[in-house]
Amino acid sequence: MRAAAEALRNTSDTARLDAELLMAHALDATRDELLLRRMRDAAPDGFSALVARRLAHEPVAYILGQQEFYGLTFEVGPAVLIPRADSETLVAAALAAQSGARRVLDCGTGSGALLLAVLTNLPEASGIGIDRSEAALGVARRNAERIGLATRVQMLAADWTEPGWNASFGPRFDLILANPPYVEDDAALDESVRDFEPAGALFAGPEGLDAYRCLIPQLPALLEPHGTALLEIGAAQAAGVSAIAASAGFDSQLHHDLAGRPRVLALSRNS
Repeated sequence: MRAAAEALRNTSDTARLDAELLMAHALDATRDELLLRRMRDAAPDGFSALVARRLAHEPVAYILGQQEFYGLTFEVGPAVLIPRADSETLVAAALAAQSGARRVLDCGTGSGALLLAVLTNLPEASGIGIDRSEAALGVARRNAERIGLATRVQMLAADWTEPGWNASFGPRFDLILANPPYVEDDAALDESVRDFEPAGALFAGPEGLDAYRCLIPQLPALLEPHGTALLEIGAAQAAGVSAIAASAGFDSQLHHDLAGRPRVLALSRNS
């Protein structure tokens, strides 16, 4: 494991952690079990293959097939973005804004992480997650099953760029969540993101604002009068997205992540 961490040093900023997680996976153990009880075990035959995948910049979450988010474990794979701790800001903001929400919509649900984390903390609520990727919807449905929320959630194929995409949704929503594509087309990304995570969930035009320009003007027809829409944004996009929201009749409240970066805009109807 020390040798693997050393080999990964030029690939990862968390080389030792990566090596520990890969060894635990190879041993079919948790990281805690590895560190507490199994450090004298022989390295399994499959460990070197896992390290080779990480040396090729494949994200650890894809190698393991899962990622922790908001206290829950989610299946992940190349069809979906890896849920990141920064996005927990959106979940916390949603729960604070609408603690009594009964209907929740997640636009671009991916793995289902945002929607399922919110519904776990709103036991009276139900939700709809949409995605244009059938492969992503398969991941989201399996996550709903494993977390025990399949009876309270629908994962539907829909594309907000297409006419009539929301025709079957029923009543309006108290909460709308979205982590849309917001990366500039020419942005420099780490190889583990650029080469492995789905481009359709990342890139959104030269300014990274194309998805907001399309989605935000459609939100008033979906949102209850006193509802809240929460959008994840890039660190330099607060002003641009707020302007788009204002044109659609929304006031914006900015939330920062734990590193102090602008991360989420909460939209509510102009009073």
